[in-house]
Amino acid sequence: MATPSKLFSICSVLMSCTFAYSAFVQLNDPDWYFWFPLYAFACVVNLLNRATSPNAITGFAAKVALWLGTFLFIKVVVEDVVSGIAGFCSLDLTERVVREKIGSGLVIISMILHLKASSLVQPRLPKHRKMNERFARLIDIGMAVLLGFSCGLPFIFFVIQKGEIKL
Repeated sequence: MATPSKLFSICSVLMSCTFAYSAFVQLNDPDWYFWFPLYAFACVVNLLNRATSPNAITGFAAKVALWLGTFLFIKVVVEDVVSGIAGFCSLDLTERVVREKIGSGLVIISMILHLKASSLVQPRLPKHRKMNERFARLIDIGMAVLLGFSCGLPFIFFVIQKGEIKL
């Protein structure tokens, strides 16, 4: 794999901070044993993949976080559908299931982007090199959009709308 771009590296560092904070606030949850490892794995993968080529350990951690995130996303969606709390497309951060759904979704997307970035290799043919550069640029943009969403949504909800969390 080629070294990550500056945009990807910066976004990875900021996402690792977001996931570290998310892991920290899970410590007082009744089901922390699900959410803390999810955010901790995501933090480690984002932090380690920011400047170096991923190795087997970070690839394994990314896959574990991806599968755990998928499991928890499905768990929360089923819980939401069964109890009818908020709805699948809801962004109402007052509801716990919405926050958990968004958090697990952020981990899933981040891990997919990291795994796709780690699968990029330096092609030998110029035609493939150009396609690879476009794909790498899409990964960079995806990471930037993910970071913008993960920071923008809480800012809009808590600062602009002055929302409060239901416990």
